[in-house]
Amino acid sequence: MLVARSMVGRLLLGLVLMLAATFPAAPSPAQPVNNIAVEWVAEEAPRPGATVMTAFRFIPRSSDWHGYWSNPGDAGLGLQVRWTLPAGWQAGEPLYPVPQTLRIAGLMNHVYKGEHAVLVPVKVGAGQGPVTASLDYLACTDTICVPQQATVSLRVAQGQRDQRFDAWRAAIAPDIAAPVRFAIENDRLRLAVPLPAEQALSAPHLFIANEGLVKAAGEQAFFREGDLLVAELPLADAGAAGTVSGILSFAQGRGDGVRFTAGPGAVPADLPPLREAPEGAALFLLLGGALLGGLLLNIMPCVFPILSLKAMTLVRAGISERSARADALAYTAGAVLAAAALGGVILLLRAGGEQVGWAFQLQEPAVVVGLFLLAVAITANFLGLYEVPGLPIRSGGKPAGAFATGVLAAFVATPCTGPFMAAALGAALLLPAPVALAMFAALGLGLALPFLLLGFVPALRDKLPRPGNWMTGFRRWMALPMGLTAAALLWLAWRFGGVSYVLMVGGAGALLVVLLGWWGRAQRSGSARPLMAAWAALATVLLAVALLPAPRNDQAAAAGVLDARPFSYAALAEARASGAPVFVWFTADWCLTCKVNEGVAIERDATRAAFDAAGVVALRGDWTRRDEEITRFLGEQGAAGVPLYLWYSPNGAAEQLPQVLTPAMLTERAQAAARLTRAPD
Repeated sequence: MLVARSMVGRLLLGLVLMLAATFPAAPSPAQPVNNIAVEWVAEEAPRPGATVMTAFRFIPRSSDWHGYWSNPGDAGLGLQVRWTLPAGWQAGEPLYPVPQTLRIAGLMNHVYKGEHAVLVPVKVGAGQGPVTASLDYLACTDTICVPQQATVSLRVAQGQRDQRFDAWRAAIAPDIAAPVRFAIENDRLRLAVPLPAEQALSAPHLFIANEGLVKAAGEQAFFREGDLLVAELPLADAGAAGTVSGILSFAQGRGDGVRFTAGPGAVPADLPPLREAPEGAALFLLLGGALLGGLLLNIMPCVFPILSLKAMTLVRAGISERSARADALAYTAGAVLAAAALGGVILLLRAGGEQVGWAFQLQEPAVVVGLFLLAVAITANFLGLYEVPGLPIRSGGKPAGAFATGVLAAFVATPCTGPFMAAALGAALLLPAPVALAMFAALGLGLALPFLLLGFVPALRDKLPRPGNWMTGFRRWMALPMGLTAAALLWLAWRFGGVSYVLMVGGAGALLVVLLGWWGRAQRSGSARPLMAAWAALATVLLAVALLPAPRNDQAAAAGVLDARPFSYAALAEARASGAPVFVWFTADWCLTCKVNEGVAIERDATRAAFDAAGVVALRGDWTRRDEEITRFLGEQGAAGVPLYLWYSPNGAAEQLPQVLTPAMLTERAQAAARLTRAPD
């Protein structure tokens, strides 16, 4: 009854707005029916038995007109749909972007300004016939509302999938991974929302989908401590609610937030109130996390040799204070600009609808081949096979060489960032572009910080060993981790294309070593051929990257101890519907942290035995090559890349596990699930 009264009240309010707008003014021509036009399109051609994503695309005739969310607030009308579908077809629940608030004459409205799309998954049956939808909705300005009606047929783009869905899907509020609880206390609805402390909130707002439950125009209070956000909203109806659903907007007008469905439960009290301007403090924490993450990257096998041998330039005789500072600044500029540029490319691609994440460049075989040849060249340099003026092991190098070294260090370090700053990078993809770029630049600054301090603090340089014969031996020892890096990249090329492809890549590496040896002999003999050899080596690298055939994409995933199925949205839905515990992990062959976790905690006999006893369903998402479905899911979980580990209790919400797993973390959860299954009712 409450919903019916609320609907009648909204229609009356709409009529009042129309009368208020037209009464004092002279009569005006009738409004056209397409103040907000609508079309219904499918992402791809429907196939019987599959689920196709469709979209109602709303196009206002001008910026004056706005539409409404499913719960329009104090006034307006949400979208109403009547389906005409063939036998066996079924439309799912609509998925909405994050709405905006609009307050007029004391009434709070939940609206969409400008063009927007509401996504609806449709299960395709075997029946044939008309596929249409009749829509009732409201188009309003600040002074007038006009009821709209439209009957639309599903349109399917010819050929490939409709690329517009990438941007539309990115605008949909992702489902929060952790469980949300609500309680009704003292005429207020209280919600406990797990939210990472790193997630910045600026003027947040809760849009409650349950019509008539809360006062839309009522004041919302927010409290926060650690990874928990508590919201309090004034009730409009004290009746019981089985679940409460809605969308949490992180900032007004920015379009980012999460959707949730909350069940009854305990909601903590006495949390400190959310600060009026929390974004500055949260941003400081995010920037600090990015800086620390970049600093820790210096111990990675592919970065440590570069930093160590770069530092050797500062202990050689003849390096002045001015040269040390210039070298440090050039190295820092290279690292910062490279990290910011990689982040900027990600933001641009995502803004264009591409599904990409951090370290996306390692998903491209041509980039992997180029990095392999570069690692081979650096290894040969460390072994003394040849010299490159300006690179880290040669005294008197120019700032251009230091800058190039900083760029190189940042580029090869990207796949190692996961365990240190996953939350920060995930949040960066949700933040405004200037803030996100600042975070990526902070990563580069952290990477360059040790060498920057060495260049500007003479006391630190004084603690470095004095020049001597040990430097030659140390330089050659540093060829070992770089050689291992080259071997890992060669293995990744094999994972991309198989034996024939890796033989071609390895052959290009061998030819490069021969040419670099020719260059080195020319350098040592003092002949006039070094430049010719250098150009030949460079041409080998470019030709190898450009002319190698594209690898096959049919390389099967390596068999593991766990009997894991490939991840997909459909596979996850099927596994959760079975009522069994579900473990989902996302990995990539180029992700060092992923491989360590798999060896320590996942691909173990003890884990398999515990999973078998509890009936755990394991799903594995391989992100070695670009996969839009996996990238989309990672974004919904607030992750910028891999690894990501999710545990679903039977019929429960997802628990996001740490990025560094312990051996017992999975077995303990499986054993607990097995005990729960055996427990008597």
